[in-house]
Amino acid sequence: MKAKFLATAALMALVPFSWPALAQQPGAAAKKQRVTAVQRTRGADGLVDKKITGPNGKVTTVDRSRGADGLVDKTVTGPNGKVTTVDRSRGADGLVDKTVTGPNGKVTTVDRSRGADGLVDKTVTGPNGKVTTVDRSRGADGLVDKTVTGPNGKVTTV
Repeated sequence: MKAKFLATAALMALVPFSWPALAQQPGAAAKKQRVTAVQRTRGADGLVDKKITGPNGKVTTVDRSRGADGLVDKTVTGPNGKVTTVDRSRGADGLVDKTVTGPNGKVTTVDRSRGADGLVDKTVTGPNGKVTTVDRSRGADGLVDKTVTGPNGKVTTV
């Protein structure tokens, strides 16, 4: 049985919620409960931070902060003390881009741009220099279609 947590928007408080136990077959061994707890708190900067405690007691923290550009950045510290940072910035085109620096110093960039059709496309450059592009376009039915071209040239249309 897993515990689920629902956050209330107004109070940012946690309310525990768990699924009812299933009827156990006679003679069957009880399963170990594995619980992950998420604690949300409002930091001094007014942004919501998280502390996630896994089933083995290991803790991951997410600290959100407002950068000099006014956008929300975050720092994630994993259970082994390794840190990943996400720095968001507004590009010259007015769209929000981001740079993710992983625990080993490798960098992934996400550049969003507005295509000629007015929809937002993006280019993701991974830490090994490989590039993935996402091109959004409006189909004949009026819905937005997405074409993803992976780093090895494979094209997927959704």
